[in-house]
Amino acid sequence: MKLINKTTIGWLVVAIAGFLVLQLAVTTGIISAYYEITLVTILINIILAVGLNLIIGFSGQFSLGHAGFMAIGAYTAGIITKYFPTYTGLFLGILAGVILTSIVALIVGIPTLRLKGDYLAIATLGVAEIIRIVIVNMQSVTNGAAGLSGIPYLSKWPLIYVFTVLTILLVANYTQSSPGRATIAIREDEIAAESMGVNTTKYKTIAFILGAATAAIGGALHASYFSVIRPGDFTFNKSVDVLIIVVFGGIGSITGSVVAAILLGFLNVFLQPFGALRMIIYALALIGIMIFKPSGLLGNKEFTVSGLLRLFNRKSAQGEG
Repeated sequence: MKLINKTTIGWLVVAIAGFLVLQLAVTTGIISAYYEITLVTILINIILAVGLNLIIGFSGQFSLGHAGFMAIGAYTAGIITKYFPTYTGLFLGILAGVILTSIVALIVGIPTLRLKGDYLAIATLGVAEIIRIVIVNMQSVTNGAAGLSGIPYLSKWPLIYVFTVLTILLVANYTQSSPGRATIAIREDEIAAESMGVNTTKYKTIAFILGAATAAIGGALHASYFSVIRPGDFTFNKSVDVLIIVVFGGIGSITGSVVAAILLGFLNVFLQPFGALRMIIYALALIGIMIFKPSGLLGNKEFTVSGLLRLFNRKSAQGEG
């Protein structure tokens, strides 16, 4: 994979501009401590959604196991940082979580990725539940159903922002690479791709592992920021929440996942005063989007430097006219 290309440069420019805007908002008090929690939640959701979109949108595999992989990353980082409450411990926890999650994803992926559609969704959902039940029953390590508390607060929003950008760059570069194009070919027509010599199991497994690894990163950052994690945080509902972001933004669009995570984050904040009605209004809003825009907000469109330049040139031409 080329680390420097037009896609990478474009995302980096947007990321730097976004960081400066957020830093100014935090410094001036526009983003208070309360809204910082919303900001961090949005950033973690972007990490989770971009990783799941790689699995669903680019490899065409319908997975509902993201919450399980997130749980592995969260508990691994949480346990390690409790013993080593430093940034070194946090980075070791994230790395250990990614490695452990990748191993589990590899073990799970090789047999289950031969399944398709609903069968794969059920299998990955079962894996996520198995992971959660194992965590509940590892009382001496994970503190069982009570969860872990007192995890050192090390993940400030700038650090989470950096990991969010790195995740986007990783997935964006992968989709532009040779393995990424092979993965997309499998999504479009697996039989045709296999007839052209593409090892479909290999590339589906690679995409599955990368997606699971990003979930582990999101889980680790979640644990380190909120300081408390419980098995109930990583149920089927969490996987569905991430899936909603992917579908809402557009399956196969990294940009769509970013935009959807931001919009849904703001929508949740806006609906807070409505109390119990919040979820009903939230659901109706999602249903409305799916009716009038079934392909998601952006479909499979992506942010590109060339597209941004064309838009800028068009606006300039209209201004001169």
